[in-house]
Amino acid sequence: MSDTKPAVLFLCTHNAGRSQMAMGFLKHLAGDRVAVYSGGSEPASEVNPAAIAAMAEKGIDITAEQPRRWTIGDVEAVQIVVTMGCGDECPYIPGKRYESWELADPAGQDIAAVRPIRDDIERRVRALADELGI
Repeated sequence: MSDTKPAVLFLCTHNAGRSQMAMGFLKHLAGDRVAVYSGGSEPASEVNPAAIAAMAEKGIDITAEQPRRWTIGDVEAVQIVVTMGCGDECPYIPGKRYESWELADPAGQDIAAVRPIRDDIERRVRALADELGI
């Protein structure tokens, strides 16, 4: 993780839907101008297939991603931490910028239910990218 460019960490419970979609959007929009990471407090075994399909509709491929548990090193190395429903399990380190995005959980949902969640995430990620000057 670099000191010369912004670094963002997206956190949710399973790191299989919301945080993966957010990471996919920001990587797509920013390219290598922002370091982007994601993690979960209770990682799933795979990325949600409905999230993969919903992102594919936007031309973004997240099939290579793998859910993983966040580490304290992840949090220490970024400037911005975006939480999406990990509750008390989300880490807090003073001095970091935190945003809490209230989003429905796409776990167990079909693609029709995931699309509005994806679109809300896209809107929020685009606003964050604008704030970062990307």
